[in-house]
Amino acid sequence: MSTEHFTELGYELIANVIPSAACDVALENVSQLAVAKAGSRSLLQLPWCQRLAETLRSHVKIAPLLGASTTAVQCTLFEKSAEKNWGVSVHQDIGIPVRARVDATECSGWAVKEGVLHTQPPAAVLESLVAIRLHLDACPADAGPLRVIPRSHCSGRLNDGEIERLRETTAEVVCAADRGAALLMRPLLLHASTRIHGGGNRRVLHFLFGPPHLPFGLHWHTTV
Repeated sequence: MSTEHFTELGYELIANVIPSAACDVALENVSQLAVAKAGSRSLLQLPWCQRLAETLRSHVKIAPLLGASTTAVQCTLFEKSAEKNWGVSVHQDIGIPVRARVDATECSGWAVKEGVLHTQPPAAVLESLVAIRLHLDACPADAGPLRVIPRSHCSGRLNDGEIERLRETTAEVVCAADRGAALLMRPLLLHASTRIHGGGNRRVLHFLFGPPHLPFGLHWHTTV
């Protein structure tokens, strides 16, 4: 594992980031949430989630990939089960949570999600971010793991035609993961997931880390 490998491919799977007992604690906390659908974007305001963010940021194998001044700005719960089963087509993550709208032509796609304002900044901002998907359950190939297209983050923001061309020319990688593993990825990396086919649960905490300050007068909605 190296920063060069992560930079080139756009993702890195790291095993045993937290022990099984810590997964149990996190799942107990998750069970107390009032989640109506397949997840929630607003977990970073909770103290237990903030502690997990710090655990990830200070992890010996993760810290070099994040950089020294990175801050946690969002945590989303994705929960798949027999009752909440869904798939996601190939896409890039291009929205970020911010405090207020600014008059900047560089930002678009303004939307309110779960009461939090989001915008789509230029690719240069998105390229500075790292997502960490912490697996609270084992996620084998039949449990709807993330599928990624390596190196696709190097092409900036992509339109539908460009996405389709990359899908046709680049083999995807299935990122099956053990319990307690973390999948690091660049938000511009093309990724997708299928429905669960083997039963059970697939609960993932998706943390977003970025620089403490944003351009264009933007401010993060939450920082930890």
